[in-house]
This record gives sequence, C-alpha cells and structure tokens, in this order.
Amino acid sequence: MGEKKRTGSSPVIDVDLLLAAYAAGYFPMADSRYGPIHFHSPDPRAIIPLKGFKVSRSLRQTLRKKVLEVRFDTAFERVMRACGEREETWISEDIIQSYLQLHRAGHAHSIETWRENKLVGGLYGVALGAAFFGESMFSRMRDASKIALVRLVEHLLEKKYELLDTQFMTPHLSRFGAYEIPRDQYLVLLSKAVSKPRRFIE
Repeated sequence: MGEKKRTGSSPVIDVDLLLAAYAAGYFPMADSRYGPIHFHSPDPRAIIPLKGFKVSRSLRQTLRKKVLEVRFDTAFERVMRACGEREETWISEDIIQSYLQLHRAGHAHSIETWRENKLVGGLYGVALGAAFFGESMFSRMRDASKIALVRLVEHLLEKKYELLDTQFMTPHLSRFGAYEIPRDQYLVLLSKAVSKPRRFIE
C-alpha cells in the first residue's frame, strides 16, 4: 500500500485509503514517533474468537465490583495519545491525525474506563462491516484496559459482529483466547465480515 505525503496540517492517510487498506487486510504503523508510515499485513494474523473469549476468574471478580465506569467514544483522542505514551511507539502524530479523521467519519472508536471521572484505561480500533480491528490499549490502573476489552467483546456480540482482529499475537492477548491463523484464512474471514452491514454505535 502507498502512503500520502503530509501537506501542512493535513493527515497523512485519508479515510478512503484507510478503509480500503483494512478491507484488504492491511493496517498502518509508523516506524517510530516521528518516522514514516508503512502498511502491514502480517502472516500469521492474530484474532480473538468472540464466542470463545476467555475471562479469568480474578477479572470476573473485578467486573462484579463495578469499580470502573465504561464509556464509548467520549475521549477518542485522549485514548490514542495515552496509547502512544511509551518510550517506543508506532503511534505518530500523523497516525493520530489520520485516525481522528476516521473517528469523525464514524469508523474509529474508543472504549474507555473511568474512575471518579478520570480516564484510567481504554482501547481504540476501527469498525468496518462486521469486523472490528483492535489497534492499541493502555492502562493506568490494574485491569483498566482488560475491562475495556471485555466490554468491547460484549458490545460486538450484541451488535452481531463476526471478526475481532488483533493483528499480532502477544502473551497478554493469548490469555483472552487469541490465536493465530494463516493470512489466507484470515482474508477469507475478513472478506465475509466486511461485506455485512453493521452499526457500531446507533
């Protein structure tokens, strides 16, 4: 996939290019906080099975206590910037501006966890058809991002989504039941999912 040069304050990637990339199995990452953007389509690809999602006993206990409030799309930019607050990050300013535009178009969403009206964790991703592409998460409090992920899966099941893409496998995601599949198999699942109309937020 190609990349678009930055002009003034314009985003590097426009909405149509981003959506076409996701539909074809690609996603963008910057080389570094200030580096160029490249599109990736890893093989194998990691996904979380929505109906096989695993929640640990300790996390279930935390959920029952309801110590955190979960909100959708109330602090999208803050979530993105918090996800990029690391020594090494692929979330450059151009990536942020690109996804802010995608958010305004109704395709990028944040799931946030709040404690006493303070943002303590969350995640963001892209919704296209019946597929959701998880991009990144952060946590400033124990289990804050995990609770956001649990709520995301519940929401996707409620809305009859079929695919939750997590791009790369990590030990953290494997605890929730994530596993890897060959890219060819992923592309078949992706093609079916993106062809089905869904509304992430009514």
